[in-house]
Amino acid sequence: MGKMDGKVALVSGGAEGIGATVGRMIVAEGGSVMLADVQIDKARALAAELGDRAEAIELDVRDLDAWQRAVDATVERFGKLTVLCNIAGISEPGNVPDGSLDVWQRTIDINLNGPYYGCRAAIPAMEKSAEPCAIVNIGSMIAIRAAAFVAAYSASKAGLIGLTRSIALDCAERGLPIRANMVHPGAIRTPMYNRYKFSGADTPENIETNFAATHPMNRIGEPEEVAKAVVFLASDDASFTTGCDFTVDGGGSIRS
Repeated sequence: MGKMDGKVALVSGGAEGIGATVGRMIVAEGGSVMLADVQIDKARALAAELGDRAEAIELDVRDLDAWQRAVDATVERFGKLTVLCNIAGISEPGNVPDGSLDVWQRTIDINLNGPYYGCRAAIPAMEKSAEPCAIVNIGSMIAIRAAAFVAAYSASKAGLIGLTRSIALDCAERGLPIRANMVHPGAIRTPMYNRYKFSGADTPENIETNFAATHPMNRIGEPEEVAKAVVFLASDDASFTTGCDFTVDGGGSIRS
């Protein structure tokens, strides 16, 4: 018996990286998954690989109507929606005085407005399922310990902490069986990380060494390590956990 038996999840950013790994793990643990991503060809290829308990849909998380279509498609395909994983996100460098205003707007739209829209569309469908449900939002160790070189990313992920806790309290106060929690990764070996590693700002070896040094465990994390935390919080194993900040950052958020 798997942790996700009978669960139906909608995963944004499901085409690659942490999102794809979460999708694989949900299916491996007995659940069904709708992989939602702007990279629809990649998402469809992964869904085909995963089999009958996986499907894909195109989703720009900045579009509330697209979110509603994704929720409706999930319910139509699998009969219900019980898990939402807000994993889609971006990280681009820039401080406040000199950073691009486009980067600020795009980052807030994707990293903060996106999960807001996802929860807005998903919560009514979850309520209709009349089953224990879970929302898992992806934050960052930078949500807890801000970084100077990514102002927009720091702000968006810190804001997501407040949003997640508000949703957790609201659902609990209204007696809804919907939990909301966050997973805060450190630097994880994903396409997002590789864009920094191979940016040309320094040698890939030096960039990896510098990123690893931000974690007391002195290494880069793996997507599977984050996905295990996401699936735990999405499962009934975490049935009395809501409004939680679960760090998977090698100690990065508490380093001295």
